[in-house]
Amino acid sequence: MSVFQAGQEPLLTFSDTERSPLSIRARALVFIDPRSLQLRQDLERLAPTNVPVLIRGETGTGKELLARHLHKGSNRAGLFVSVNCGAISPRHAEAELFGYTAGTYASAAGRTGWFGSANGGTLYLDEIGDLPLGLQATLLSALENHEVTRVGAQHPTPLDVRLVVASSIDLSLAVAAGKFNARLFRYLNEGHLALPALRQRPGDILPLAEYFLGIYCQRLDLAVPVISAEAQAQLERHPWPGNTRELENVVHFALLVCESDQILPEHLNLLQL
Repeated sequence: MSVFQAGQEPLLTFSDTERSPLSIRARALVFIDPRSLQLRQDLERLAPTNVPVLIRGETGTGKELLARHLHKGSNRAGLFVSVNCGAISPRHAEAELFGYTAGTYASAAGRTGWFGSANGGTLYLDEIGDLPLGLQATLLSALENHEVTRVGAQHPTPLDVRLVVASSIDLSLAVAAGKFNARLFRYLNEGHLALPALRQRPGDILPLAEYFLGIYCQRLDLAVPVISAEAQAQLERHPWPGNTRELENVVHFALLVCESDQILPEHLNLLQL
């Protein structure tokens, strides 16, 4: 059983997991492109509500960052708890989500579970499509009834949790294939945010590159170099299959190998796939 954990702002979005060198918690939304600005309006409209939100976007586009901003804009007093559904053990998924009573497992004290940790706050389930199909109906029941029953418990526990989920796949296709609960999909899709890939919002590329550059220079106590016109052109032409996570890594590498006050094309480690 895993140990449970709680897990001047410009118009600024970045990668969606803690694997990124920059902490998601400290980030703003770099939204300059018209498509991004429309998304920001949708986000600000949904944030103060309690409706569940489904965020759809490719890996590395910044889905967790959107979820954190939804929580920030909700004024909910509880914690923001982030869970990667793909990392949950299928055998213990129900106990991890809903908790378990003392003595349920050998040498185990009781646990509140991820829902309990997020009580009064927001629970973010990344890659919701990875949840076992059988558990999806249990999750739906907990959401509709605003209560969970811990493994080994006789009675449910009422909870106030706002759910935000994310998926890099089209869940409607998973529903059609019988791999995702149709009722749960309809429930989660009440609030929907579609996060475009970085190649689909080119107006964000250079502002994001400059943002990452500024953050890393501040951390390393370095003067901020200029991105040359040639390097800018390469950044704008690149298709960014890894999205903003890839852009962040490219900028970080360029800063480390740059030996002048300019970032040149030869400093950019752009993978051509």
